[in-house]
Amino acid sequence: MAKRRLNRQQKWRIEKIQGERAARASRRDRDIDRQLQAGELGDEQSGLIIAHFGKQIDVEALEGEHRGEVIRCHVRANLGSLVTGDRVIWRPGSNDLGVIVAQQERDNLLQRPDKFGQLKPVAANIDQIILVIAPEPEPHDNLIDRYLVAAENCDIRPVLLLNKTDLINDTNRASVAALLDRYARLGYQIEQTSAHRAPEDDHTIDNLLKTRTSVFVGQSGVGKSSIIRRLLGDESIRIGAVSESTGKGVHTTTTARLFHLDCGGNLIDSPGIREFGLWHMGVEHLEYGFREIRPLIGTCRFRNCRHQAEPGCALLEAEEKGEISPERMQSFRRIYTEIENSDW
Repeated sequence: MAKRRLNRQQKWRIEKIQGERAARASRRDRDIDRQLQAGELGDEQSGLIIAHFGKQIDVEALEGEHRGEVIRCHVRANLGSLVTGDRVIWRPGSNDLGVIVAQQERDNLLQRPDKFGQLKPVAANIDQIILVIAPEPEPHDNLIDRYLVAAENCDIRPVLLLNKTDLINDTNRASVAALLDRYARLGYQIEQTSAHRAPEDDHTIDNLLKTRTSVFVGQSGVGKSSIIRRLLGDESIRIGAVSESTGKGVHTTTTARLFHLDCGGNLIDSPGIREFGLWHMGVEHLEYGFREIRPLIGTCRFRNCRHQAEPGCALLEAEEKGEISPERMQSFRRIYTEIENSDW
């Protein structure tokens, strides 16, 4: 994704908005300090961020008398960007509002760029990224590899889920099988399911999500939204944020929200997460994101090797030995060229 250049008026507007936000944050911090000095805040306790609503954050209490309840909280300005999935320390306050006073260490962080190409945190502490593919639209190594590279660099375990298995036929059966085998040989977990199977007859997804915090990603048309709707049931219809400033309900939100599932797992979902992909990676991220290429980093004869046709290229030698498949190598080269020609 190319970075967008800002003109003088846009820069002034951004600075103005940032200044106004800083002023509001300062006022909130002064109010929090007043509550602290007056002894109006309860004891510190751990919590889990469920969702963002403008200037406030929903936190699920993980201990104490409020355990299991979702508390709307203010956040101290010095904590930086908190996201859904973050584990925090919060204190109960007055007017049924709490205050987040500290952020606990993250296991990982999922990020995506805003419209100006700047990275924006989306969700944290994710156990697995479930990459949904289907026989139709036809899955391609290049697109799959983009998701896998991003997942590997976020240190989040990726799982490939073949959906719509009822669409496998004599025409595509061999190509789908070859593709799945290619990734299975690299150590990736492969699962298969179909929306046409009754939920009581297919526990593939429930077993995959159980005890874990997951996100679903994949290209349009593979059925990930249908899977999510089935998992959430009426919850996906019922959830609606209420704007703090207007009091009016909104029908959709681009911020991530965490759902507790009946199967015992957690799902973090938002439109931005579902289209998560390779937006901001450099060549070093690309090399690291290919599992079979990662051990070869830095072993080429020339330090600036582009892995095209240079003598002494460790990747070309590995491909000749069959240690890197031609499909994966072609995919790697294509993404490498795109990164070189982009403003990432």
